[in-house]
Amino acid sequence: MATVVSFVCGLLFGFGLLLSGMANPAKVLGFLDFAGRWDPSLAFVMIGAVAVAAIGFAIAKRRGKSLLGLPMQIPASTPVTRRLMAGSLAFGVGWGIAGFCPGPALVALGLGSVKAWVFVAAMIAGMAVFEWLERRRQAALATAP
Repeated sequence: MATVVSFVCGLLFGFGLLLSGMANPAKVLGFLDFAGRWDPSLAFVMIGAVAVAAIGFAIAKRRGKSLLGLPMQIPASTPVTRRLMAGSLAFGVGWGIAGFCPGPALVALGLGSVKAWVFVAAMIAGMAVFEWLERRRQAALATAP
C-alpha cells in the first residue's frame, strides 16, 4: 500500500511541477533574471510550497506514525554548518546555471529534454564524487588519533 501511495504522490508532485512551470528551465531562469525580464510567478509557487510543507511538518511532528502506519522520519539535526552552507551554495549555483533542480529535471527527463538528460547525468556524477569523498573523509576520521 505504501508503494502505491508513494507512486501516486510522486505523480501528483510531477504534475504540479509541470503545471507550475518548474520543469521548464527557461521559466526558472526568467525567475532568476532580476536585471532583465524578471518573471515573479515562481515566487508564488515557492511560497505555496513552503506554506504547505510548514503545515505538513507541524502535523508530522505531533504524530509518531504516518497515516499509513509507517514511522515518521523527520530530521533531528538543525544546526547550520559550513558543509550545509557549501552544499546550499552549490545547489543554488547549479540551479541558476541550468534552470533545473533534481525533481523538475527528472520530470523533464520524461518529456525527452536533452538538457535534462545532461543535467541528470552530471547530477549523478556529482553524487558519486560526493560519496567517494565522504567515504574518504569518514575513513580519515576513523583512523585519526
